[in-house]
Amino acid sequence: MRSKYEIIIYWSDEDDAYLAEVPELPGCMADGKTYRQALANAEGIIREWIETAKELGRPIPEPKGRLMYA
Repeated sequence: MRSKYEIIIYWSDEDDAYLAEVPELPGCMADGKTYRQALANAEGIIREWIETAKELGRPIPEPKGRLMYA
């Protein structure tokens, strides 16, 4: 599955890993030793986030794609 949610990936010296954040899904974040691993882990965590939201009856934001920041 390829998500349509924006994923921001960056290196963290503190964690010694790449971090992948999904800004549209609060608290949705993954990591990985490589960029590709972080991306793959983010895809999995997005699925889990959506499944959990459905189970709890919480709203699931529609993906907006690229977000603009000031």
